[in-house]
Amino acid sequence: MARPARFSGLLSPVLTPYGEDLNPDAGRLVAHSRWLLAQNCDLAPFGTTSEGNSLSAGEKIELMEKLVAAGIDPARMMPGTGCCAISDTAAITRKAVELGCGGVLMLPPFYYKGVSDDGLFAAYAEVIQRVGSDDLRLYLYHIPQMSQTPISLGLIERLTKAYPETVVGIKDSSGDWANTKAMLDAGFDDFRVFVGSENFLLANMRHGGAGCISATANVNPAAIRRLYETWQENDAEDQQKALDELRAVFTGYAAIPALKAGVAHYSGDAGWTKVRPPLVATSAEDTNEMIGKLDALGFDMPGLREAQAAE
Repeated sequence: MARPARFSGLLSPVLTPYGEDLNPDAGRLVAHSRWLLAQNCDLAPFGTTSEGNSLSAGEKIELMEKLVAAGIDPARMMPGTGCCAISDTAAITRKAVELGCGGVLMLPPFYYKGVSDDGLFAAYAEVIQRVGSDDLRLYLYHIPQMSQTPISLGLIERLTKAYPETVVGIKDSSGDWANTKAMLDAGFDDFRVFVGSENFLLANMRHGGAGCISATANVNPAAIRRLYETWQENDAEDQQKALDELRAVFTGYAAIPALKAGVAHYSGDAGWTKVRPPLVATSAEDTNEMIGKLDALGFDMPGLREAQAAE
């Protein structure tokens, strides 16, 4: 069996649907994942937008198993596996590798603040050694505004030198283009740099980036994928502007509940509005206002209603 290829393109941190009991709803998750894949968008379940840190290690493992059992191609999955406990991170990562996932997206252990690069290197190295597989493809997850545990250029250099076939990329969700560009300019060998927002997609592609892993890929995957594929065309700037306008609508509200409200509206399935506490659902007033703004942009999610109904 061929070892996993390195990712490039567009991935979505797939929204996690919940039932009335607030347990994950695998059926809705499978349906949304199929819709995303049909839009040529790969899957990054258990990311920030997936409410990944509201899910237990056991829930993540069970959902991965159900996705694969439902026929979702694991080679197109980059599940988030980083937890505060090394044992949890290793268990989820090991299962992802066993299932054939194309890679994993790994937060650093983030509870203790002010930790050194030596400590973070040791944490990542311990997980890699516990998993013990040549098929592991690890993408670092830099989101310092949430984790308060940044991933420095020096740490990337150490990890890629120690594990050149394992540590193969990063998602930079800092929102700081200067930081992303520094990663690109560092010249790490075949190291895939993804931006965490399509706001930076055109700039990332122009400087040798690999694509983006974006929250709003849950709702606007085809347009984001088009810019990834046509970034050298004359209308690329116009495409970027349109993506920025659409994203601004969702980020004008609490992003995760707003995205779920959007999926609920365009799928006709009100169950999608559920979030796990401490998050709260978007109010009816805000939802109506948001949908009005989306309608003014001519936005739609073609095929979503049919995909949800088919599951």
